[in-house]
Amino acid sequence: QVIYNIFDQSPESHLFPLCQQMKVGVLARVPLDEGGLTGTINENTTFEPGEFREFYFRGDRKRQVREHVEALQRDLKDVPGTLPQIAIRFCLSNKAVTTVIPGMRRVATVEDNSRAAAAGMLDPRTLAILKRHAWERNFYE
Repeated sequence: QVIYNIFDQSPESHLFPLCQQMKVGVLARVPLDEGGLTGTINENTTFEPGEFREFYFRGDRKRQVREHVEALQRDLKDVPGTLPQIAIRFCLSNKAVTTVIPGMRRVATVEDNSRAAAAGMLDPRTLAILKRHAWERNFYE
């Protein structure tokens, strides 16, 4: 299992090629960046006390995420699908990834994620757009 999403593309440089060479499957976790890639996180977003995302999105991180997501959405305005669907398809479009593990708390989310998986890989043009949105940061510290 490895964290892999539109913002955190770091496994592509060394880990994924090694996994392919060794014929090891990759489980991409956190494809929606703890909810950041749902497009719903902003400065007014609140979390239950003690929930991990309260820590993850502390300080000005909600603003940072909102700004990055807005830029991403501007670049994706002509790409069909919701941002979460595109984020899941981004992970599935990498040949090293065998499984994507998104969090799902509601039936509607399960259905939406299933539609994303069924839609298949993204086209090269969209992938090129998404490559530009890699964002080096560590919100886990």
